[in-house]
Amino acid sequence: MAVQVGQPAPDFSLWDNEKKLTKLTDYRGKNVLLLFYPLAFTSVCTRELCETRDSLTFYNDMNAQVFGISIDSLYVQNEFKKSLNLNFPLLADFNKEVSIAYDSLFETFSNDMKGVTKRSSFVIDKEGIIRHAEILPKSGDYPDFQAIQQCLKELN
Repeated sequence: MAVQVGQPAPDFSLWDNEKKLTKLTDYRGKNVLLLFYPLAFTSVCTRELCETRDSLTFYNDMNAQVFGISIDSLYVQNEFKKSLNLNFPLLADFNKEVSIAYDSLFETFSNDMKGVTKRSSFVIDKEGIIRHAEILPKSGDYPDFQAIQQCLKELN
């Protein structure tokens, strides 16, 4: 069943790029922005995360914790974060459990790769309820950052 606005966000525990276990429930009391992206070091993913990096002051002002999530290992995530000088954690969904829970996994991606994360975004409010959900059908599509930011403004 697909996640929907108004429903509780599926809880998860994932390792971040610094080998720290991150639990969604640890962020109750803060808004959370989850940005699922297909693969580190690809052009659209780089653009998306750099735009987020450059807008982090806005997200901080909205009391929002930002996380990037992909199926890449935490080691790849760490190198990707360092290469882009990102200022928010990247979470490794290597086992694909969170991507599945958020209905954000391609069954077959390009070049017959199985189980790659779909580009998607979710805003979760301070009580753990999904307030914005966008799951993009094509990996080259770009998140609607205006809608994300408007949602966060309305939550504050």
